[in-house]
Amino acid sequence: MKQLDQEEFRQQMKEKTACIEERLKSVLPQEQSLQRTVFRAMEYSVMAGGKRLRPMLMRESYELFGGGEEEVIGLFMAAMEMIHTYSLVHDDLPAMDNDDYRRGKETTHKVFGEDMGILAGDALLNYAYETALRGAGKAAEPQNALKALRILSGKSGVYGMVGGQVVDVELTGKPLSEEQLEFIYRLKTGALLEASLMAGAALAGADDGNIACMEEIGRNIGMAFQIRDDILDVEGTREELGKPIGSDAKNEKRTYVSVYGIEKAKQAVEEYSVRALECLGNLSVESAYLNTLIKELVSRKK
Repeated sequence: MKQLDQEEFRQQMKEKTACIEERLKSVLPQEQSLQRTVFRAMEYSVMAGGKRLRPMLMRESYELFGGGEEEVIGLFMAAMEMIHTYSLVHDDLPAMDNDDYRRGKETTHKVFGEDMGILAGDALLNYAYETALRGAGKAAEPQNALKALRILSGKSGVYGMVGGQVVDVELTGKPLSEEQLEFIYRLKTGALLEASLMAGAALAGADDGNIACMEEIGRNIGMAFQIRDDILDVEGTREELGKPIGSDAKNEKRTYVSVYGIEKAKQAVEEYSVRALECLGNLSVESAYLNTLIKELVSRKK
């Protein structure tokens, strides 16, 4: 399996992230009108930083299967990041995790108020679909865009991210079975990672078998990514993470670490990451950057 050396990978990642940032800036509402406060809150939330992991995975999957319509994939990538950002804005609210900082900055509701935090999240979700539909309207193969839209909406909703969040909220502070914990992780974290890889493949015209492979890769990345997040909440620092550590314990959330211990958690990260790379290696196409990116994600320090 091909991989990039660290210097080349870091340089490519920097360039790809910069391209995503520019795309996001160009897509966000620019006009000044009476509802400009929500525009400001949307921009603050989206442009507060972050790994841009989901749009990056979407593009890599798209290019892996031969996609070449820059405007189409660019709009879908922006939509993906807006959906992810809305989920974070709502996750930080007092009714949810009640967090004051994310990515080293005050959370949206701390800056703009709880009411505008709710509305900014609502606005980002709706604007994401407006943006994705713009992309679909430009696609040379509308059926591929329609398939990508179905994936995006399904993985974001009650059978995906929102469903996982519901179970997470309801079971906070309660004993969790292994099945319940995996359900929460697969949906709350994994669903949007799956959607990114699947939608990118669908937009490029990949067949159902390859889209299913990308779903499996996303599922394993999601599990490894979330368990690694649990570990960092215990072992990381506020400076590295850009947010307070120990928030899981503060919110009485049962995590992989609290249920199984730190060593078993680290072992699980390794097992899920190996599965993801094995699935990727079974494809008939290959990307050295994507191989390296997945390996780096599960060993990250922030």
